[in-house]
Amino acid sequence: MAPRIVSTVLVVGLLAGTAAAFAVTERLKLVRSPIFATRIEHKLFSPVCDCPSGTATVHFRLREADRLTIAIEDADRNVVRTLVDGLRLRAGDVAAAWDGRNDSGAVVPEGQYRPRVHLDEARRTILLPNPITVDTTPPEVLRFEVSPEGFSPDRDGRNDKVSALYEFSEAAHALLFVRGRREVRSRFQPLEGKLDWFGIVDGRPLRAGPVELALAAEDRAGNVSERTAPQAVRIRYVTLGRELIRTPAGLRFGVRVESDARTVTWRFAGGRGGTEPGLLVLRAPRNPGEYTLFVVANGRGARARVIVVPRAG
Repeated sequence: MAPRIVSTVLVVGLLAGTAAAFAVTERLKLVRSPIFATRIEHKLFSPVCDCPSGTATVHFRLREADRLTIAIEDADRNVVRTLVDGLRLRAGDVAAAWDGRNDSGAVVPEGQYRPRVHLDEARRTILLPNPITVDTTPPEVLRFEVSPEGFSPDRDGRNDKVSALYEFSEAAHALLFVRGRREVRSRFQPLEGKLDWFGIVDGRPLRAGPVELALAAEDRAGNVSERTAPQAVRIRYVTLGRELIRTPAGLRFGVRVESDARTVTWRFAGGRGGTEPGLLVLRAPRNPGEYTLFVVANGRGARARVIVVPRAG
């Protein structure tokens, strides 16, 4: 009978221990955490991007005043940076910013990190469930093509824009630079796409002439790639085939007009009229001299000098 009694006592003891452990666990579940509402602002960031998202900020709410130490741990649970060291804080909102550097001031390696909060008076150390990812590698521009080579940003709906086709090594915003200045940033971050530019700088269309465009990629962490080699496009509103025309007095002469506009207007030697782009044929004045031909398309103009010489014979 003795062995049976011993076995029974052991079983009862195990059951009692299990019940006690269960009770403790359930009681702990009912104890509210001293911190809550945890979140990370810029949970993916680059400490070398020189951008608004160049830091990660740890946010949480503290239920009761306590003396806090807030640190950042790497994947091996090693503390790489202490953000707050034994500072007594009142209940309420708490925020601590991390610039992606260790306690020695060096940028930490790429990877995932976790915030750790120690509450001295509550005698609790809590590893926050919010990971922080450090990314310092910029993306690459794999493709950059611009078309068409010429366009007219006069807002008439005809050939008003130039399009940049691109492909990146990772998901990123496309940044279009015009004459070295960033003018367009894509809203989304695809691996490849198309970015349109309507020839607008500071709210106004640029004047006619050549313009150099370059492209860069900005990844989700804020890293920016090197700019591509510039590609040239030409803004043209209305162009005359000749800027200097020499013609005998009283005879007809022609000049080719190139424009994306449906119609153009012209003024010459006191006369005026309208026509479609193409070959413009006019009659020279009877009196020799120097005149100016004006051609206007959607408010943009071009001119040519017309030298009228005496008619032979």
